[in-house]
Parts: sequence; C-alpha cells; structure tokens
Amino acid sequence: MAAPSLSHNLSQHSISSINHHSPPLFLRLQSPTSALKPHFSNFRCSAAGSETGFFTKLGRLIKEKAKKDVEKIFSGGFTKTRDNLAVIDELLLYWNLSDTDRVLDEIEEALLVSDFGPKITIKIVESLRDDIYAGKLKSGTEIKDALKKSVLDILMNKGAKTELKLGFRKPAVIMIVGVNGGGKTTSLGKLAHRLKSEGARILLAAGDTFRAAASDQLEVWAERTGCEIVSAEKEKAKASAVLTQAVKKGKEQGYDIVLCDTSGRLHTNYSLMEELIACKKAIAKIVNGAPNEILLVLDGTTGLNMLPQAREFNEVVGITGFILTKLDGSARGGCVVSVVDELGIPVKFVGVGEGVEDLQPFEAEAFVNAIFS
Repeated sequence: MAAPSLSHNLSQHSISSINHHSPPLFLRLQSPTSALKPHFSNFRCSAAGSETGFFTKLGRLIKEKAKKDVEKIFSGGFTKTRDNLAVIDELLLYWNLSDTDRVLDEIEEALLVSDFGPKITIKIVESLRDDIYAGKLKSGTEIKDALKKSVLDILMNKGAKTELKLGFRKPAVIMIVGVNGGGKTTSLGKLAHRLKSEGARILLAAGDTFRAAASDQLEVWAERTGCEIVSAEKEKAKASAVLTQAVKKGKEQGYDIVLCDTSGRLHTNYSLMEELIACKKAIAKIVNGAPNEILLVLDGTTGLNMLPQAREFNEVVGITGFILTKLDGSARGGCVVSVVDELGIPVKFVGVGEGVEDLQPFEAEAFVNAIFS
C-alpha cells in the first residue's frame, strides 16, 4: 500500500499535535529506521523547482494563511501611524495644482513623523512632484495611489522574499537574535507555535545562558506550545555548547526545525556579539549550511533607532530576516520601510499583540493598505 501523501500527513499531524512526544505521521512512516526508504531526506525549500518537500509545503501553508489573515495582521496595529498619515487624506481631498508645493510639504512632514526617514521621504515626495507637474497625476486619489505604490515598491523590490528559507537538510535551524526587552524569547515561542500548528516537529534550544530567567521563560513557552526543549545542564554553560547539544539532538531524533534562543545583547557589547559568532559556527559544524535563518527581533516602538541595531547585527552574523514586535499601537510604521530600504533584508514576521497567534507573516500590500487606510 502506498504511503499517505505529505499533505495528508501534515493535516493529520496538525490535528494531533498536542501530543508533542509523538513524531508527526510522515516521520513515523518515512524514518530511516522503518522498512520504507526515507523519502524526505533531502528537503527542497525553493518553490521554483519541480520537487516539493516538507519545508516547501510548510512555507506555502504559512504564506497562504498570511493572505487569509490580512485583516487580523494589521487591524489592531499601527494606530499611531494611521493617525499621523490621516492628514494626507485631508490634504488631498480638495487638492488643486496651485496648492501642490504646500500639500507636498505637509505630506513630507507626515512621512517624517511616521519614521519613514529623510532619504525615503524626499525620494517619494520628489517623485510625486515630478509626476504632478508632468501631468501624470491629476487628482488627489491618483496622488494617494502613487504614494502607496512608491512605498509598496520599496518593500517589494528590496524585501520581497518574506518566506522562511529552510534549506534542504533536516533539521533546519533558526537562530533568534536581538537586544534585551525587544520580545526575542516571546517571538521565538510564538514562532514555535505557528510552525508546529502547520505540522512541523519543533525542538527549542535555550541558548540565552547570560540571563538567569531566560531558560525558565523559554520552558514556559515549551510547555505552552507542546515542544521539547534543550537547556543548559549547569550554570554558566557556554551558549554554543547548549546549541550544539540541541542541534545534535534535532539531527539524531528526526526533528524538523530547531529554534535557537540567544542571549539578548546591546549591539555595542562586542564580547556578547562575539558569542553569536561562536554559536553560528557551532551550529554549522553539526548541520552543513545551518543556521538556515538568523532572524533579528526589533522593537517597533523604537522607530528609526532600530537602524543602528540592525546594521551591527547584520555586520556581525549576517541577518536573513527581521521580526518586528510591539506593532499593536504606538509603533511608527515608517521604520519598517526604512530598515528594508537601507539593508535590503526582508521583514518575515510581525508581532501585533500579546496572544500566541499574534506573530503573523509579513505581507507588504496588507501593511501599506493598513498604514494608509
């Protein structure tokens, strides 16, 4: 009898995922110790190829759900940004050509207040000015649409690849990095919940050995999400040693993804930043090509102050994507555009609330519609 399809297995595991001690159905059927030949030993993540593996399926499911959850993603977030940008609608309601310079000056101010940054703001406003005087934009509605398109183009051109890239070896390894207080461990827990709900078998690694309560916090998330966890067996253990142990376990016991927490640090603390490099090297020794993703958690309420953090972390370990947190009210949404524009690194997830479901895949079009609604 033929083995059940991957989509069937994924669905079945989603239903029974509360029992985290049992591997998902497809792993039981296809494990190297079973009579069947392991069919998923070389997972393919690229959707461009003709082969479809578990990680490709996982990424597609998350992406599809993101599109379905458009209203949920941003409906409660960016209220401050929307308030700041609401003046644009008032300015354009009765716009006429003779008022162009004054209106554009006020649009420029609204964008700056919302943390779009001077470089992006000037580029957008001058493009609008040129198109208005060239007769390409003839109404307030057309100007508003052009403004939204300018912002969307930046996000799509420089940060389009928002899906997780999990490579082709099991386990995929994701490192979560960032400063203390930005929501790093919480984001890791929410990401574990989201990935597990789609059928992946997740192992958590408590690599934040610098802060005493960090391991306890991650254990709470492990219990909450029904995931296994590897923690330091003794005090003052090296973070790289904990992550090495976790990735080895993930490899030996057939986990799909190992999520690695790391010590929160200021981007100016070079000794702790060097620890990140050691962690990255240790992981690569266990699984070739890992870590597959290094996601930097950024606090959305800090606005443009997040840029120095992003630059430094990227220079030290090579960031593959951002998780923006605390976007449920006071965040200034223009910072999303600024960080993508400057570094060319995509935003992959956004935190829009306190609930376990409130870490959502980033959708550029939904974001633009939300802040200019």
